[in-house]
Amino acid sequence: MLNSSIMHHGARELHHHRDYKLPRDWRDWELSEETMPESPDHAKAINLIEAILAWWARSQPCTQVEHNIGIRWMKDWPSVGLDPDVSVFRPALPDSSHKESSIHTWEPGYTVPILAIEVVSRTNSRKDYEVVPRKCESAGISELCIFDPLIRPRRTRLRTGSTPDEHGAHLLQLWRHDERGQFRRVYAGEGPVYSPTLNGYFIAVDEGCKLRISNDEAGFQWWPTSGEVSLESDAIERAEKMAERKAKEAAQKSEKEALALVAELKAQLAKATNSTKW
Repeated sequence: MLNSSIMHHGARELHHHRDYKLPRDWRDWELSEETMPESPDHAKAINLIEAILAWWARSQPCTQVEHNIGIRWMKDWPSVGLDPDVSVFRPALPDSSHKESSIHTWEPGYTVPILAIEVVSRTNSRKDYEVVPRKCESAGISELCIFDPLIRPRRTRLRTGSTPDEHGAHLLQLWRHDERGQFRRVYAGEGPVYSPTLNGYFIAVDEGCKLRISNDEAGFQWWPTSGEVSLESDAIERAEKMAERKAKEAAQKSEKEALALVAELKAQLAKATNSTKW
């Protein structure tokens, strides 16, 4: 049996939650190099949250967002790893990392993500509910958000595809390392839930099908994607051009009406002058 705690490449010692046992064999945590196929809905949910965080990261120092990049943190077991659907790195990875399918955190310049996000898949929900938190705990990832779009919270309490853990299935879960280094689930429910790492709220929208982030708990200040910002900018530009055109048309119309009025007044004046001569 392995010890109940491990040392994360020279960092602080991480004590594992008593409810989570390390695998008897590290081969149970080996990471395949093959890319698993994603359902269209699963891919859309991942792409949306990745795009939102990519927009946010542009305003953050030394921050990088990656999709399905393998994280390997055990030098003695380099095949052991996890590949979160979305990972947020700070500091950013070295420039050459985008060419790699996975990174080794024991190499200079590489660290584990500060945040991992997992979207529960219909084909392997057990992994998302049970294995991913244990891997994140072992790797030393500060925060983990698990989003289960297979649940429809406001329509039915029945599960539609998830395999829950002993505590049940949840639309949103948030896991964090506490001040003692223990990795605990600090939230499980329908949300919103505050993320200290992002300083924002995870919010499930579209009847629990999509995950978004908001500045406020009520969800009035959604973080956009760059595409949404671009569409909004285009819409504003079109509105400004239309307003300019309308103003110009109104000005031209007013000028024509004014000229017509002047012409009419001149005609009336000429008529009155002719009448006076007689």
